[in-house]
Amino acid sequence: MTSPRRTPEVGTRVVHRRYVPYSHAHYAGNLVDGAYSLGLFGDVATEMCIRTDGDEGLFASYADVQFREPVRAGDVLEITCDLVRVGTRSRVLELAVHVVARGAATPERPGAAELLPEPLLATTATGTVVVPG
Repeated sequence: MTSPRRTPEVGTRVVHRRYVPYSHAHYAGNLVDGAYSLGLFGDVATEMCIRTDGDEGLFASYADVQFREPVRAGDVLEITCDLVRVGTRSRVLELAVHVVARGAATPERPGAAELLPEPLLATTATGTVVVPG
């Protein structure tokens, strides 16, 4: 079953939340590599394309990727994707990863975690996706 063609609207937003498992830590201090955020951007962009065009779409490019704060295993992330420009087959997206909770383990409380008082902006990017014409 195919979805009917939709009309993409600037201002459409997709939001995902994800827990970062400790198995994804690659560096000291339980740091996660920057590619993790890019993979999450691919997930929200896919949902955006499904919602706006009835197709998974394909990433064509990233521009201005900024790694502003570290992402760590044990974090809870909020990933946002905003549609900012619509072309004939291209869609320009503003993408962001915010840390909303962080693991705070100690030897006495190995599973401790806390909500952050304010989300921490970790990664931003502009992405362009293409969908079938």
